[in-house]
Amino acid sequence: MSKIISIGTAVPAFKHKQNDILEFMSRIYAFTEQDKRKLKFLYHQSGIDTRYSVIGDYSRPISEWKFYPHSENLEPFPSLEHRMSWYSKFAGPLSVDAIRNCVANRFHPLEITHLITVSCTGMSAPGLDLQILELMDFPKNIFRTSINFMGCYAAIHAMKIADAICCQDKNAKVLIVCTELCTLHFQREATMNNIASSLLFGDGSAAALITPDEYDAKGIHLKSFYSEILPKGKKDMAWELSSTGFEMTLSNYVPDLIEEDFESLVNKALIKNNLTQEQVTHWCIHPGGRKILEAAHKSLHFDNGHLGNCYQVLQQYGNMSSPTILFILEKMMHDLDASIPNKIFGAAFGPGLTMETFIAGS
Repeated sequence: MSKIISIGTAVPAFKHKQNDILEFMSRIYAFTEQDKRKLKFLYHQSGIDTRYSVIGDYSRPISEWKFYPHSENLEPFPSLEHRMSWYSKFAGPLSVDAIRNCVANRFHPLEITHLITVSCTGMSAPGLDLQILELMDFPKNIFRTSINFMGCYAAIHAMKIADAICCQDKNAKVLIVCTELCTLHFQREATMNNIASSLLFGDGSAAALITPDEYDAKGIHLKSFYSEILPKGKKDMAWELSSTGFEMTLSNYVPDLIEEDFESLVNKALIKNNLTQEQVTHWCIHPGGRKILEAAHKSLHFDNGHLGNCYQVLQQYGNMSSPTILFILEKMMHDLDASIPNKIFGAAFGPGLTMETFIAGS
């Protein structure tokens, strides 16, 4: 087995209130007053107070915009090339902030043996992994790999790869870095998918340091992984490239699918580890949105409070895609009571429709 010994997180400089983003979207979508009231209701029901972005425009007057053109209709609309140039400029430094918060006073950069980068909001070659290598002065012969376009569950997939590496190499020190700049991909057409994306997503980065169990340091032990694909939800969650950025599909049916099938998935994962729901002390469920958390809550027949950390991260940051689950896990690691056995059940959802889970404990 392996263990997570540290998690570090970072967010961009611009912190936007949900109401400020609402005003930006209301102006750009050019809604009628009735449609604006509907949009306002959705934003106020989102469970999100603030989100972070590498773009300051979302809460600034038009005269101070840096990313979008100074026009009400956003013409000329930012191209994919423009968005990727911003990703290239900001993703590396934001990743380094998360890494430094993770590794601080634990390791010298030369001690890191494996680097796994995760992102679905930007891509190039050379890419984020080589940017990080140079900025952190990691060894030139470091093992590196990248996970792309797996969406919100990608951090768990990266943890699974890190665990496999640690089981094979007792000297491994694996660094996972999940960095997403979701807000680069705003689309101005007022479709339900675009409205949902503009309502939910924020930017952030999280880094996790994973070592074999034999390494002399405290941490949470990764005990098991389990995943399933729900083909009936294949078209309900997707991430496509376009000439004006990446376009998200997130249908209203996703919470229904999770409510219908999540309990079965959880029970299969628990049975694999001879556990019951009652033995789980902490639930680390990806907050894809308030309705998704409510669907998980209903599916597992929870009382109030089981998903408190998940709601709190959603409230403070929105859905940052892959880093989000590590933001929640970082909060849990600080709160764990070392005097009692802790069992953490984590789950996230993404394109496919894929449900990915892990079980960990102290």
